[in-house]
Amino acid sequence: MNNTREVDVVVIGAGQAGLAGAYHLRRTGFEPERDFVVLDHAPAPGGAWQFRWPSLTYGKVHGMHALPGMELTDSDPARPSAEVIAEYFAAYERAFDLRVRRPVDVKAVREGEGGRLLVETSDGAWSTRALINATGTWDRPFWPRYPGQETFRGRQLHTAQYPGPEEFAGLRVVVVGGGASGTQHLMELAPYAAATTWVTRRPPVFREGPFTEDVGRAAVALVEERVRQGLPPRSVVSVTGLPLNDAIRQGIADGVLDRQPMFDRITPDGVAWDDGRHVDADVILWATGFRAAIDHLAPLKLRGPGGGIRLDGTRVAADPRIHLVGYGPSASTIGANRAGRAAVRDIRRLLAGEPAAV
Repeated sequence: MNNTREVDVVVIGAGQAGLAGAYHLRRTGFEPERDFVVLDHAPAPGGAWQFRWPSLTYGKVHGMHALPGMELTDSDPARPSAEVIAEYFAAYERAFDLRVRRPVDVKAVREGEGGRLLVETSDGAWSTRALINATGTWDRPFWPRYPGQETFRGRQLHTAQYPGPEEFAGLRVVVVGGGASGTQHLMELAPYAAATTWVTRRPPVFREGPFTEDVGRAAVALVEERVRQGLPPRSVVSVTGLPLNDAIRQGIADGVLDRQPMFDRITPDGVAWDDGRHVDADVILWATGFRAAIDHLAPLKLRGPGGGIRLDGTRVAADPRIHLVGYGPSASTIGANRAGRAAVRDIRRLLAGEPAAV
């Protein structure tokens, strides 16, 4: 392709992980647009945060760590997190002159010529020696399938489409999912909805005590072991459980967080269990999580027999040119920062012709 541009590194995604990677590239001497390029398909700075529902205020965000080199300070906890973090990311891009290109959709990454990778996008093609993939999960909401789902006469939506609690006033709502989003939705909805029902596949695990660094490291280690084995990653929260804070305790005491086992089928006017129980519903809200948005990497055939991509740190074991950051064990804000630094360290060695760090 005659219009293909060449760089040493392409960064796909400008959320926490992508910006962290770009920062460390810049800090270690790579020039944006000359040596590396950051491609982001979102319309504006903010990563997936810009799409969060308005009622998710900054004060409700758990464990938001600052990007490397610039603190996030003096933010009003009552403001929507989408606004606070989008403004912070925009300021960060300006401060470090990262020159993010957007909106650019990456359609495919495939083998190029001369040992390079070819990144095909809505804005032409890039030939690169290394790739930092930081595409997160927001674009791949997971919708489970249940018998009768297509017959439901009410509304079905996913956390990714959640508009805030007011829209459910006077409605009977079934919330599916035992993670942080599911419990937050329930506690927000309860004062507005006519009735709420909470269902999960497994009983929720509530964690007592503070979330210490040791607890965090142990949880990340469990997720990391899965990706080392080439298995699809589980979320860190699925390992750590839900923090038993005052809001959760109140939700349990009020009967809002009264978990029911997963229903067996969906009916035109609700959900049903094989033991004969039925709950009428106007809305089914699927708080069932997300999967890694990595379909554009499919031409490289990186997935192993276990269904996931086997990693060694952030490096794809089968192709050391490619790093996945914000994936699996690094799918947290502090994890993404560390992964960005580790990926750049490895890429510098690769481009210098040095063996990968063990």
